[in-house]
Amino acid sequence: MALPAHTTRSFDTDLAELARAIAEMGGLAERQIAEAIGALTTRDSDRAQRIIGADAAIDRMQRNIEERAIEIIARRQPVAGDLRQVIGILRIANQVERIGDLAKNIGKRIIAIDGGDTPRTSMSGVNHMATLMLAQLRDVLDSFARRDVAKAVEVWTRDQEIDQLCTSLSQELLAYMMESGGASLGAHLMFCTKNLERMGDHATNIAEAVHYMVKGETLSRDRPKADLTSMLSSDGGFCELRAESGQGR
Repeated sequence: MALPAHTTRSFDTDLAELARAIAEMGGLAERQIAEAIGALTTRDSDRAQRIIGADAAIDRMQRNIEERAIEIIARRQPVAGDLRQVIGILRIANQVERIGDLAKNIGKRIIAIDGGDTPRTSMSGVNHMATLMLAQLRDVLDSFARRDVAKAVEVWTRDQEIDQLCTSLSQELLAYMMESGGASLGAHLMFCTKNLERMGDHATNIAEAVHYMVKGETLSRDRPKADLTSMLSSDGGFCELRAESGQGR
């Protein structure tokens, strides 16, 4: 991994250790998402319970990275670009932790569904959305490892694909709920799709952190958004969908 020049060689070592911790944490988050979608597809409550339990490992990683970063700041007293690298890593760890929370939330929804049949067409869309989200997360973590601003901006821009799919799936699920009377199942699936959409938002937050680390400035234009789920409504009272966790934009 190529790192910019720093004040001391030992500081380079500190940053490399933090970067490895981010890579490990990101890899675990990716596995959690894949497991969550697999469990949702098969309505596997036992698998969902394991996903919920595994979130604690991501939380511990985030705390360890935070403690390590604070220690580095206190001991090395970095300034300018060096300090920016540490702050960026702190931001990224926070975003990955929130992605893990959202995977856990999907696990909780699977348990609530309790083995019920899910609409095949909608599940195909959810799987496609998860595939896009995982690719987005992998690419943005790679952009961090390589300090590749162009790749980070590309991830940031294509988030609207996930937004558009989330809107389409929400419309499908609202129609399913009204036609079949399956309000509970439809609601759980809608929240699963919204959790995936929120993961995409956190991935774009990571892209913004990478841009800040390398360029020393925030992205100067508004993020393209195509999520219209807040405009969807039904007789069941769904006027706005929000994921249960995550504070991203």
